[in-house]
Amino acid sequence: MSHFWTDFLAQNPSLGSLSAQGWIAAPTLTHTELCWTPLLSQQLIQVVGSDAQKFLQGQLTCDLRQLDQNLSLLGAHCNIKGHMASLFRVFKLEEGRYWLRTQSEMAADAQARLAKYIIFSKAKLEDLSPETCGMGLSGPGVKALLQTHFPTLNDWPSQAHASRHGENWALTCLETERYELWGSFNSLQPLLTTLLTEGQMLSSNDWLLADIRAGIPDLRPATCEAFIPQMTNLQALEGVSFQKGCYTGQEIVTRLQHRGQLKRPMFHMAVSCKRTPEAGELLRAAEKDNVGQVVLAAQTQPEEVELLVVALKERAEQEDLYLSSGEKLRLLSLPYELDPKLFESKR
Repeated sequence: MSHFWTDFLAQNPSLGSLSAQGWIAAPTLTHTELCWTPLLSQQLIQVVGSDAQKFLQGQLTCDLRQLDQNLSLLGAHCNIKGHMASLFRVFKLEEGRYWLRTQSEMAADAQARLAKYIIFSKAKLEDLSPETCGMGLSGPGVKALLQTHFPTLNDWPSQAHASRHGENWALTCLETERYELWGSFNSLQPLLTTLLTEGQMLSSNDWLLADIRAGIPDLRPATCEAFIPQMTNLQALEGVSFQKGCYTGQEIVTRLQHRGQLKRPMFHMAVSCKRTPEAGELLRAAEKDNVGQVVLAAQTQPEEVELLVVALKERAEQEDLYLSSGEKLRLLSLPYELDPKLFESKR
């Protein structure tokens, strides 16, 4: 967590408390049309230099040629076997300057993995966590608020992945009336002052739950190198390009798309459970172990949890799946459809 959030939350103890699961907001009954959450568990890595685009194009699954200041993209950095080691949301601030948003607990490893390949490029990697922070924003009041604080924000980003940028900030739309904002401390401080009086603070769990319901995956240390991108439905979220050419792990990812058969996609599920399952926890069926794995999980109410899981398609759709501790999962719907050809045998 950045020292900015450490100081800010210490100065405003009435807002809630910090736990191992993230920020727990104090219950309020205030302005539900303008909600916000400090993104405590995420941070930025900057890639800057004349070769920045070329370098990232050769490493990430997304197509950097599509990226401009009006678009952000999800993109994975895979190992040579095509398994995701890091997952980023990528912003282009200007030509030769990119921000990669990732999980804080995985950021050092993600930066080190990229550093192995950048040595001969005219570009460099920088940890921006000492000088930037992020927040999630949701509700119909977000547009008016941000246009007041960022006067140049005229063309509003209303579609998924649509983004707008300034010199020291970046905003992207995740889904209808839900946004992710990153910036320098100075650029966001006035906004926070307004949010303290006009917005309702939500917990880290609330923000994660919204991601789960949107079917947006993420990685944790326990799931590093566990999944090929299509196993987390990344191709359905514009996070994988099959026309861009070579990148690390590309051969495996492309082969699965065009010549293979996806047997373990990502599902949205729910479970009645006294605990929140951990990322990486294995799932079982009645007569078979290791049929799936938890990607993310968040509480919806006490003893009720929603999850994203990667699981054997036939088992998930035709049988009951269980947590390792025995609780039965319930299958829910995703907000997008997967290409049925992915599940067909190409032989």
